[in-house]
Amino acid sequence: MIPHSPHDQAVSRHGWGRAIVTAVAGLIVMGVVAALGLWAAGASDLPDGAFPRVVAATVVTAVGGTVEVSGDAGGLAGTRANLTVMPLSVTLVGALVVGAGFLRPLRRRAVASVAELAGWAARIAVVWLLGLLGAALAAHRTFALPLGDDTLNDLGELFGVSPEAGFTADVPLTLVSGSAWLAGVLVAALLVSRSAPLPARLLRLQRSVRPAAHAMLVLLLGCVALGVVVALVVAATRGHPAETFAVVLLGMPNVVWPVFTIGLGATWNGRVEGPFALPMPHVLDEVLRGPDTARLNLSTLAEHDGRVWWLVVVDAILVPAAAFLTAAHSPPRTPVRRHALRTAVALVLTVLMICLTCRISAHYGLSVLGLGDLGGQLSGRLFLRPEVWSALGAAALWGAAAGFLGGAAVEALRRRDGTGPS
Repeated sequence: MIPHSPHDQAVSRHGWGRAIVTAVAGLIVMGVVAALGLWAAGASDLPDGAFPRVVAATVVTAVGGTVEVSGDAGGLAGTRANLTVMPLSVTLVGALVVGAGFLRPLRRRAVASVAELAGWAARIAVVWLLGLLGAALAAHRTFALPLGDDTLNDLGELFGVSPEAGFTADVPLTLVSGSAWLAGVLVAALLVSRSAPLPARLLRLQRSVRPAAHAMLVLLLGCVALGVVVALVVAATRGHPAETFAVVLLGMPNVVWPVFTIGLGATWNGRVEGPFALPMPHVLDEVLRGPDTARLNLSTLAEHDGRVWWLVVVDAILVPAAAFLTAAHSPPRTPVRRHALRTAVALVLTVLMICLTCRISAHYGLSVLGLGDLGGQLSGRLFLRPEVWSALGAAALWGAAAGFLGGAAVEALRRRDGTGPS
């Protein structure tokens, strides 16, 4: 009998069968979460069997794909619309499933070659892109829009104006964005895992990068878990369970991660006009509906609700806990100043990710014979964007301070237990 080579054994552990399971499972769980969230939001009532198309569009946007919003109201009317938002609940569950599937066959090993990891990732990518291509092709639908006003309805009937709005996925851009998303997820999975094998030349990351990366993942998931608990309590005590579950299933990270950065001292700018409703606490929505662009930070929100200062307390628990976790998983003789630096860098990168993924921009407008004027009662607009540099500066300060405290606490515990340097 000819013995199997290590390469053959590796392929058997993560061949095409496992690649299909990993990629398809990720797409299916994203579709299920998106469908449940859209159903809770009332999208199942869309006409002409559009619900599956909207689910497909939601999956596309969840991986950074582009869905173009279009409108047509004929020669006597005008329309304009755009939408930029990632449903991060859908994004998060997909990333967790795909990342877990990628790491599973790599368990119980210390080292893996670059060729092996690249080949395994390439198999997943082929299946992933085929599935994403199907979702992008399905993400297409056009709807008829009511004019909403008696006068405008009469004019529409008189001049034969039938406003329509629709969406369609930009297939090439979606495949490019989906490829980048998958690459980011697989690289992140290797970084946050405490046991997955790395190429020999990258083994130093096992001690220098992985503890902080793993702690930041725990921090982000902890924010989401805390947000889910609060949402369930609100749903049970104040009603509106369908709306609450829609937020949980579609955009819980879109809510809790910016709120987390506000607790650190970050500022977000935004405004809401028209019938748009933001899936976030009432105090945030109230501030955003002012006459001018609003600044969302601790001081401005505290003017409406003093309980906002509790965000600082929550962050003062979560960030040092992540720093302690980082230090606990680091080598025993790591200097405290190095813990502070690593935690600061990790938190800065985490906040940067939040700033890039939690932006929201949406606008629509309709006018008929100049009535409505693309900015009146038949229009809506919202945006939410961070002041990035101030957010990163606050994250650096918090990370350095928490890293110093976490490193000192772990060092003190190791000395007491006799496992640290004397």
